[in-house]
Amino acid sequence: MTESTFFAAALAVYAAAAFFYLLFLFNGKERSAKTGFAVAVAGFVLHTGALILRTVESGHAPFTNMYESLSFLAWASVLAFVLVTLRFRMHRVGPYLLLIVIGLMALASSPLMPKEATPLVPALQSYWLWLHVSVTLLGEAFFAIAFVTSLMYLKARDPEKKERLDAVSYRAISVGFPLFTLGGLVFGMVWAQKAWGTYWSWDPKEVWSLITWFVFALYLHTRIVMGWKGRRSAFIAVLGFLAALFTFFGVNYLLAGLHSYA
Repeated sequence: MTESTFFAAALAVYAAAAFFYLLFLFNGKERSAKTGFAVAVAGFVLHTGALILRTVESGHAPFTNMYESLSFLAWASVLAFVLVTLRFRMHRVGPYLLLIVIGLMALASSPLMPKEATPLVPALQSYWLWLHVSVTLLGEAFFAIAFVTSLMYLKARDPEKKERLDAVSYRAISVGFPLFTLGGLVFGMVWAQKAWGTYWSWDPKEVWSLITWFVFALYLHTRIVMGWKGRRSAFIAVLGFLAALFTFFGVNYLLAGLHSYA
């Protein structure tokens, strides 16, 4: 079986998982949620196989173009969801997060995204590619969890449910922020120095990564130091994820820079 076969199978299974989770929203039966979770894990296993095959077939990391990066971000988001669900049993996050995952994979599989694996340009032929991109996208996956739970918080009316959603958002950002800091900024700057001879060049991708970092740093600062919770924190978390999305999509297509080849 090829990578594309595993990818298509994972997408189909994620869609089935989303169906069971949506069913759970309507019937409230825990059994539907548990089925949805089990199916999502099966999709994750298939997706992992797709990434492994992509790595073997291409001979390099599975996130060197937009198709691969979308696939990896979707995979990382499911990983973050599985970990959060095992820890907090927040099944109601499932349908919304899976819709994001399905959207990412559908975009990746669209004709707009070239899927052919091509040889890497010299700047990308480095082990820092693995460290920089994979850790950054894992951090953004946890930001996606916080984005969903923050939107759910803004919509919720039950005080107990809101408190739990607020706590999950905070924990997700507490994991995502150090990952994003390490991968997006620290590893990125070290690699930039090795590849381009400078740690920082004010490239658009660097600037927007820093903006994203500042937004989530603001979230943690206002929460830990100033005691902010609830709606204000939820709005910051949503804004931070939107900034991360622009860094991921908008910069690549709207702002030319040193990262344009990616």
